[in-house]
Amino acid sequence: MGFRDRKGGGDAHRYQLVQKVLSIGGDSWIDDEDGNHVFKANGKALHVRKTFVLEDPSGKELAKIQEKVVTVRDKMHIERDVHSATVHKALVGLRERYKIDVDGGEDLKAHGNFVDHEYEIEDEHHTIATVSKKWFRARDIYGIEIAEGQDDILLLSVAICIDALAHDH
Repeated sequence: MGFRDRKGGGDAHRYQLVQKVLSIGGDSWIDDEDGNHVFKANGKALHVRKTFVLEDPSGKELAKIQEKVVTVRDKMHIERDVHSATVHKALVGLRERYKIDVDGGEDLKAHGNFVDHEYEIEDEHHTIATVSKKWFRARDIYGIEIAEGQDDILLLSVAICIDALAHDH
């Protein structure tokens, strides 16, 4: 099981994730396009608010994602040594979008069909990541293709936040 019908190319980095990783409350692997475990999604089930730690295969913490609990709009915060960020819904007309405020970096936005995992993440100038379920046959898997030179850890964390926010009922 791997990427199929993928439109991207070049030196993009491609990962496959388990849908609703934050709701699992356990561990889940993020694999590269060759099926190798490259990151571990460690769900912290005992926390009051949704908490998730992205780790490398040896267990080193790379990012911590937490739901913001007392806010008007749903949002999640990504804590990192570099480029921490807040992901929140940005309602524009009848369309749902996500705004990603990056501390010490360029802010991002995401648009598309979030419920079906078919969307893009953009900076000010162009698409830097594409998320799609169409690349996989399994229903609970989706992929993210990240442009060369981008912050993979940040964009994987953003995709996980959007998954949690879009499917939190």
